[in-house]
Amino acid sequence: MEQQEHYRRLENMYQAAPINEYYKPTMEVRDSEATISIIVREDMFHAAGAAHGSVYFKLLDDAAFFAANSLELECFTVTNSFTTYLTKPIGVGKLTAEGKVVSKNNSQWIAEAVLFNEKGQEVGRGNGIFVKAGMKLKDAAGYSDDL
Repeated sequence: MEQQEHYRRLENMYQAAPINEYYKPTMEVRDSEATISIIVREDMFHAAGAAHGSVYFKLLDDAAFFAANSLELECFTVTNSFTTYLTKPIGVGKLTAEGKVVSKNNSQWIAEAVLFNEKGQEVGRGNGIFVKAGMKLKDAAGYSDDL
């Protein structure tokens, strides 16, 4: 399989995840990188009128995760650990996370992601360790679907 086909399959897999019915993200996967965007809505807010921290985490973790999985052609990867930094409150509007792999070895990938609001301002960042899971990518929902 060519790398480009793998990236498109990862994008299909992402869209097939039931949680994404709620967030309605868009994603692009490249070699060691992934970009994910969503539109933040008021139903994603906490009681103080800004986006809940789970929104930050989802985008940052997903972008870093798919950057790591772009380098693995056979196995699904999983997040082993992830640290999230919420640097600015988020209101309604577009959010974009840029993830990239910063280190790898035979058993794990370290990836980081930065989250930007629609004005291009950094609003969060995170980094994590990702490892191979026992599941084959071909068995993940959406990965083997026709492109």
